[in-house]
Amino acid sequence: MSELTKRVLFAVAAIPVVAAAVWFGDAPLAILLSLAAALGAWEFGRMAEAAGARPFTVLMIALAAAVPLAVHGVRLGLWVPPLSLVAMAVPALLTVALFVRGVDGKPLAAVAATLLGVWYTGGMLAFAYALRYHRFAIGAVAGTLLLMFPLLLTWANDAGAFFVGKRFGRTKLMPSVSPGKTIAGGVGGLLLTIAVTWGYVRWALQPQAGLGLTLPGILVFGAVMSVAAQVGDLVESLLKREAGVKDSSTLIPGHGGVLDRTDSLLFTIPIAYVLLDLLLAVGG
Repeated sequence: MSELTKRVLFAVAAIPVVAAAVWFGDAPLAILLSLAAALGAWEFGRMAEAAGARPFTVLMIALAAAVPLAVHGVRLGLWVPPLSLVAMAVPALLTVALFVRGVDGKPLAAVAATLLGVWYTGGMLAFAYALRYHRFAIGAVAGTLLLMFPLLLTWANDAGAFFVGKRFGRTKLMPSVSPGKTIAGGVGGLLLTIAVTWGYVRWALQPQAGLGLTLPGILVFGAVMSVAAQVGDLVESLLKREAGVKDSSTLIPGHGGVLDRTDSLLFTIPIAYVLLDLLLAVGG
């Protein structure tokens, strides 16, 4: 079976699942994000170990998976985690490192990698749940459209960068990190992302959700989403370079690992949440 066939089959199976979770929200979305965070944390742990950091992988996976579920619980009013509980995470991990790793077990790198892994995976993905229930998202349609916004723009950026880079790319963007990316591809991704931002606001967000962006807001949002997507991709490539691996794992046929598929989204989704909170206008 060719790699393209594997990609297509996986997309056919995965897209309906993701679309249903986004539409229904609540527990289905939280569970999907929790699963993705757990798998991403596992991949992050493997890369960190390959780079010599040796994080507390089991604990990291559990905490990463818990973050989206905790956000779901907070929205339902089931609990509000006290700040003291969050603050105790660092002393608790340092105490574990003291007794489990000792002087020769690289405790500093272990604790740092564990905390980074939790936030890089579970923390970033939890913003997808928060965006689905953004303060401007009144109803399932508005919430779905807001969450799909950064997803669509990330895909648009990837498509623009790929096709323009393939046709016009000469000068490498950052060859030491990702030899295949070019400056022309980056510009192509930027322009297509801005164009799709305008179209999405004009034909989806305004008429269906009563939400909009001004023209300067569209330009800013589209540009920032494109840059964030490209930086997120480069950051994961940087981590893989240090670990000496080609893919974060082989979990997804034809695609590599969970982090390989979500690297840009781990940047665009939380940034979209922050920007939309500032730029959205009710009534468009």
